[in-house]
Formats: sequence, structure tokens, C-alpha cells
Amino acid sequence: MAVLAGSGVLSRTFRSVTLCPSINGARRLYVNAKSLYHALLTNELQRLRPGGGTVGRLYSSEAKSSGADDLSVRYLDGEDSGIVVLGIHRPKAKNAISKNLVKMMTEAVDAVKSNKRVRTVIICSLAPGIFCAGADLKERAKMHPSEVGPFVSKARALMNELGNLPMPTIAAIDGAALGGGLEMALACDIRIAASTAKMGLVETKLAIIPGAGGTQRLPRAIGASLAKELIFSGRVVDGDEAKSLGLVNHSVEQNKAGDAAYRKALDLAREFIPQGPIAVRMAKLAINQGIEVDLATGLAIEEACYAQVIPTKDRLEGLEAFKEKRPPRYKGE
Repeated sequence: MAVLAGSGVLSRTFRSVTLCPSINGARRLYVNAKSLYHALLTNELQRLRPGGGTVGRLYSSEAKSSGADDLSVRYLDGEDSGIVVLGIHRPKAKNAISKNLVKMMTEAVDAVKSNKRVRTVIICSLAPGIFCAGADLKERAKMHPSEVGPFVSKARALMNELGNLPMPTIAAIDGAALGGGLEMALACDIRIAASTAKMGLVETKLAIIPGAGGTQRLPRAIGASLAKELIFSGRVVDGDEAKSLGLVNHSVEQNKAGDAAYRKALDLAREFIPQGPIAVRMAKLAINQGIEVDLATGLAIEEACYAQVIPTKDRLEGLEAFKEKRPPRYKGE
């Protein structure tokens, strides 16, 4: 993506400012770099602006199926309209990531990506006691060596697409999330775990390394030193320890139904729904892009994203609702 490709150039540009003996020269470098970043953001911002993109599937409380039961895709309705729930359902394989699951999840992510009516995506498990056990090693063992590389690439691309969704994403971890399962959760904006859930990047136990973003996203979540400790040891932690490490946002006591994390995720998604959808998407973009660059560049990104909410009808609706002392009715316009 152009935004990401340009961030390294901009970072080097800003670092060069400290070597410039002229304040005016430094200011010109800043202005030029900021203008460049505004240009790089254009494609991404245009995709998220009112009227951009396409309307996806209609909302329904019924599960959408692609002819298999590995993944349930539910577009909630009523008061929960705007929430999409992706439920993994491979109980016999402990929700392991297979070719078919990657295919189905990729299709589901593509469907919600440009749907302006989707406010939040929740990823959960429909199999009791497990979130995702990582790669399907039984399927992997049957693959020809020439198939392994392309499969891993598709799995990695899926995690990247999940991480790049414009709306908030929540992983509800009600059971074990190991290897690729934890990498899937790490690709989400927010993680909620049952206190009894088990999480870990255990790949080094198999003489490999995390290959779907784990070596990059875990350090960003909990810091490089702790991430190295967990990856080098292949250690598995429970929900409470994961919360203390900063790996998950919330650790909740499991209930009899075994879906405590999902229920908490749903409550959190309901907090997001009333807010201005364009503002939430712009905030996510500003945060995600800003943490990868220096502060000066990050502030330029924030300014560019802020500029996108100014001309929206939602902003005016927010002001009117405030004056009239009523809840705003945002439409994502």
C-alpha cells in the first residue's frame, strides 16, 4: 500500500531535519514531507470517505454460508445492526487453519471491507473450549512441499487483510489460541479473553517461527523484550497473565455457556455503534499509521485524517444533536 511504502521515506526525511542548520530549511522539509504524506494517504482516505466504496451484503440475523460449515458469517440486525460476527466452526480439528478456512475467511473479510454499514467485526469460535489451535498440521502433513509456501502466503495475506480492515475488529478468545490462532487475534484491534483461555506463539517447539505476523505484531502489543521471551520459550499463558502483559484488553471469568469473551466483545461493539462511523475509521487509520512513524509524521497523518471528517454530514449532525440535547443519528455520510 502506498501509505506504508511512503512511511519509511518520510521517516528518513524527518530524521534529516535534525541535521539541517537552518530553521527555515527544517520548516520547508516538514511542510514538504507533510504534503507528501497527504498525497500518499489520498487513495486510502478516498476509499473511506462518504460515498466511497460499495454497499456489501444486506444485514440479517441468519448465517451466510459458502457451502461449508467451517465459518459462520452473521450480520446482526436490530439494535446490533452494524456488527458482523465471524464464527469459526471446525470442532473436530480444534478450529485449525485449513485451506478452506483461509478461503472462507478471506471471502468474508473482502465482503465487509468496503461495506459502509459495517461498524465492527467480531471474530469468535463456535467450538467450545477452543479459539484456534493454529495451522492444521494434519492437512499440512499431506501437502506437497511445493504447496506449503503458497498456503502460508495466503494465510499471511489473510492476517494482513484482517489487520487492514477499516472498521474496529475484536477477537473474542474463549479457548486456546495457539500459533496461527494467536496471530489471527493479534491482527485484530482489540482482544478479549476468558481467564481460562490459553494463548501462545508455540512455533519454536516445532523448529519454525511464527509466519503470519506474530514476530511483528506481538512486540508491538507487549514490547520486544517480553515478545522475545514468549516466542523463544514457546510459553503459553492464560487470560489473566495475558491481561497483565498487555496481550489482551480484558480478561473475563468464563461462564457456563463458555462464551464469556464473546459476550464482552459484543458489549464493547455496542459501545462503538453509536459513535460517528467515519470518525471511528479515521481514528483507526490515524493510530495504525501513526505508530509506525516518528511523532512529527504521525501528527501530519492525524491532521490529514481530521480533515476528512470536517465536510461530513455526521459532524454537523453531532453538533445539532448536542445543541438539541438528543442522541445523534449518524449515517456514515
